Amino acid sequence: SNTDGTITSTVQANQTAGFSIVTYTSNNTGGATVGHGLGKVPAMIITKNREDDRNWGVYHHKVASDPETDALFLNLTNGASDNSAYWNDTAPTSTVFSLGSGAGETNFPASDGFIAYCFTEIEGYSKFGSYTGNGSTDNTYVHLGFLPQLVIIKNVSASADWIIRDRLHSGYYSYLGNPIPIGLEPNTPDALSGGSATNLDFTSSGFKVRGNDTRIGASNTYIYMAFAE
Repeated sequence: SNTDGTITSTVQANQTAGFSIVTYTSNNTGGATVGHGLGKVPAMIITKNREDDRNWGVYHHKVASDPETDALFLNLTNGASDNSAYWNDTAPTSTVFSLGSGAGETNFPASDGFIAYCFTEIEGYSKFGSYTGNGSTDNTYVHLGFLPQLVIIKNVSASADWIIRDRLHSGYYSYLGNPIPIGLEPNTPDALSGGSATNLDFTSSGFKVRGNDTRIGASNTYIYMAFAE
């Protein structure tokens, strides 16, 4: 039981891995706060109403220059949207994250059970950042400081599917020039999909975008979450 916020939450946290699972009951009150148990400021938060048919709300600390004003949706193609109903235009702290009021995806309606998955960066293991694509097959290189095993990407400038790539998926072994062309899209029910236009190449210290598809490498801004083994 965590009482750091104005809403008492139930938290399972692994601070070494930078990950916590949080459950709380909504109150539809702007400025309500929820304890997350990470001991560090979250870089990414994914929330879901467990009782009503609502979208998955996503906070990412690089989605904009003022990320606490914007939200993404794990189950939709939408780019980032500015709406105080999600995070109350308030940045998370090392102990709590804030909730808005109204028809957002974090605190509406009142008295519903919610779950939140909270992540913070751990050097050498996880990183949550952004990059700008250039629209070519010789695209952006993103330095992580580790060999990634899993990367999730979303275009925040335009409507596009989320992209998941992992190092050993479906027989593809990505490392130094062996790009992964296929993966999953969490906002769709589709099986493995992709192609060369969504190529992503994992390297010993980051990943290289080798596709120019809107989902991964157009001249847009993208956020990512990346994990080592």
